[in-house]
Amino acid sequence: MLVLALGPGRLLAQVEGDRGIVPVASTSDIQINDIEVNTTGATALEARDKGWLEAARTAWKKAGGPSMDDGSIQGMVSAIVIQREQIGPRRYIATLSVVFDRARAGQYVGGANGGRKHSAPLLVIPVLYSGGVAQVYEVKGPWQKAWAEFRAGNSPIDYVRPVGANGDSLVITAGQPGRRSRAWWRNVLDQFGAADVVTPEARLERQWPGGPVRGTFTARYGPDNVFLGSFTLTAKDEAGLPKMLAEAVVRLDQIYGQALAEGRLKVDTSLNVRGQIDPGIAALIAAGQSPDPALVPSAKPSTTPSDGASAAASLTPAPVQAETRTFTVQFSSPDAASVDAAMGAVRSAPGVKGASTTSLAMGGTSVMRVTYEGDLDTLAAALRSRGWKVSVGANALSIKR
Repeated sequence: MLVLALGPGRLLAQVEGDRGIVPVASTSDIQINDIEVNTTGATALEARDKGWLEAARTAWKKAGGPSMDDGSIQGMVSAIVIQREQIGPRRYIATLSVVFDRARAGQYVGGANGGRKHSAPLLVIPVLYSGGVAQVYEVKGPWQKAWAEFRAGNSPIDYVRPVGANGDSLVITAGQPGRRSRAWWRNVLDQFGAADVVTPEARLERQWPGGPVRGTFTARYGPDNVFLGSFTLTAKDEAGLPKMLAEAVVRLDQIYGQALAEGRLKVDTSLNVRGQIDPGIAALIAAGQSPDPALVPSAKPSTTPSDGASAAASLTPAPVQAETRTFTVQFSSPDAASVDAAMGAVRSAPGVKGASTTSLAMGGTSVMRVTYEGDLDTLAAALRSRGWKVSVGANALSIKR
């Protein structure tokens, strides 16, 4: 009962804080990056307007568009993304990205991905190693930010990019790619609607404070963390780190795209094996092994009456089907094996129609939602018969070995 009372507070302490970056929309618009401008004007606002106009003109030329007046080009610009800028009283220096609306600009410039093969939805786990520490969503990191800002509309990869807020930091950690349990991976992927996983890794090494930053980037894929490719980039200083990371994301996307084209980025079929026995078969097996006579079907033949009228009256009525209810079950989860054991025990209990995790907390207490045909006390008795210590609460159980 104490675990049930303290569980929500413990979980809240692990997810509170400022974290999470919302990914940009994955549209198929045409984006041209790294456009540098240096303009002047009578005011700071006029200098900036001139800079943005020049950036659109330069980006249109870089995209391979035909010669057009500035008004026509501006009519196809859907957004200006500021990578870096310096604003003075009469001067504007910036590095910009220009986004053209494909519906209007697609007839003039190429880059359409129509007809290309697309991947299944793949969960992105951007692992960053920096200063000897591995992180994913524990804090707002530059590697997460680079992936959140990546416009994946032109990519053949269907990326599923979590925000990283709330419980995301509990479910997806730097240790997750090292786990091999398919049941564990299936639970994680189901929470984000993904079919498989990609793990882009970034390892940053700083030569000295304020000096060059060397990054080693690796593309990995699947529950077995399969190596697909690696490369190294260097930024002159911390100010150049965001640009280096953005370039790394583009190159990693190319590696994943190439692997897809070569047939190496297939969904791991073992992820579809959920390890759950059909509830009907599980109930029959459990009934045959259970010491509880109430769970064992009676072997006595029915008595046959002498006449038809009395026979109809003495027929045994069909058993009334128990009501299906939903309960919460809390269980200790020090590692992946303990999660598999708890899920397997609950799913194999007679009367259980389904069980899925609603909260995973490694090293703490996790929570599952169980759909059960019967009442809470019967479910508790079934779990006790399997060697679990069960505490009964208000529409909830707490189980442990």
